[in-house]
Amino acid sequence: MRPSGRDLNEMRAVSIETGFTKHAEGSCLIKMGDTHVLCTATIEDRVPPFIKGSGLGWVTAEYGMLPRATNTRMRREAASGKQGGRTVEIQRLIGRALRAGVDRVALGERQITVDCDVIQADGGTRCASITGGWVALRLAVNKLMKTGDVISDPLIDPVAAVSCGIYAGQPVLDLDYPEDSEAGVDGNFIMTGSGKLIEVQMSAEGSVFSRAQMDQLMDLAEKGVGELAAAQKAATA
Repeated sequence: MRPSGRDLNEMRAVSIETGFTKHAEGSCLIKMGDTHVLCTATIEDRVPPFIKGSGLGWVTAEYGMLPRATNTRMRREAASGKQGGRTVEIQRLIGRALRAGVDRVALGERQITVDCDVIQADGGTRCASITGGWVALRLAVNKLMKTGDVISDPLIDPVAAVSCGIYAGQPVLDLDYPEDSEAGVDGNFIMTGSGKLIEVQMSAEGSVFSRAQMDQLMDLAEKGVGELAAAQKAATA
């Protein structure tokens, strides 16, 4: 029934290659099917002015897509002189999601910026960015702990995200682009590795949905995030 031939509750193949770039304190290339995102984490001994002197750390994110990440070339946002609304919304989402798994007191007064660059897009780029972004963040924090700059582990719980939706009348896990573009209901579920919710984005794209259908999508999301958390753990072990 699904264009890919996957079962309704089946994820796309997931791989996470760590240490993908030379200079970043933490980096990985995450592949969720044909969606590929390069995630890097940069540590800086500074924080935004609004928390300076508070003793709290900060985690933020930036997101972008390469011009040929999609079927047709997109103009670089730098060429237009400003970021699009979608880009701003997604990078704020990534930052919020990652901060939910961080003890900012334990992190200390420093900032970690997670950059998520989409190399190839086939649906679920924000979910892949959050999931891979956590891996890059984990690797960067490991370096801080190894050098003794951070004593207590500031990462409370892994953070991962997966899309779920209703396609051809059926609840499905981890939508690729052919499904995402035709889904009647589309949702993104951001959760911790222990199964707690951070954020849920759901909307009726072509048809309204019931409470029972939302519960079905929640069940699928829990399954998917559990698998992603296991992949994160294996990648950073």
